[in-house]
Amino acid sequence: MPYKKLRIEVRNRVGYLLLDSGARFNKLSITTIRELKRAIAQHEDDGEVGCILLSGWPGESFAVGADIGQMRSFTPLEGLRFGTLGQSLFTQMEHCPKPIVGALNGITMGGGCDLALACDIRIASDKLLIAHPGARLGIITGFCGTQKLPRLVGKNRAREIFLSCDSYDADEALRMGLVDRVVGGDRYWCEVVALAERIAAMPACALAWAKRLVNMSEDTKLQSGCLAEQGAAAQFPFCGPPAAS
Repeated sequence: MPYKKLRIEVRNRVGYLLLDSGARFNKLSITTIRELKRAIAQHEDDGEVGCILLSGWPGESFAVGADIGQMRSFTPLEGLRFGTLGQSLFTQMEHCPKPIVGALNGITMGGGCDLALACDIRIASDKLLIAHPGARLGIITGFCGTQKLPRLVGKNRAREIFLSCDSYDADEALRMGLVDRVVGGDRYWCEVVALAERIAAMPACALAWAKRLVNMSEDTKLQSGCLAEQGAAAQFPFCGPPAAS
């Protein structure tokens, strides 16, 4: 079945997942979220993919929030189902054994910010503008942003983001820990691709365990986490060599 809101391809062991709604902003509609789930599963099952790169490149936005036009007509039950759908996508991304690099190429708002939080590495262009403006619109995210953002930037900063609805540029996002790196100008896409290709060339087993162990560290006691790491390390002789370049 063809994708309506995405462009996907595989090059040099990188599975590209490019949001392309055909409009200025990539809205997280029901169709877009369902296609993202299907595309991530497709890349996860593809043995030729070692790393997934998610972006809205070369458009103006990474992703903006949920489709407000759809949300206005939701009943409470439909709203609950929509939040469940979005949360299932982000859980799927976090549990995916393959690293997911989020290339935040431009406007990243609301649910788009939540989508970015589900990526393992976030690389921002100098055109990034990121915010969680739901309160200004009289809504609140149902995609776990209120729970995940404090764990990333701290409760005080997260409160400011949600309550002020202010927008932040790339440098501000880097300072508060919302993104891991900022790359400016014409170098942006080349550096993002180079990083994804470098990750994709590494042994899949080691990448999967590293991602899993780091993700579980937040909710695991230190002793239990260290035992899990010890068990994983014992399997490394069986992981095999790095992927052929």
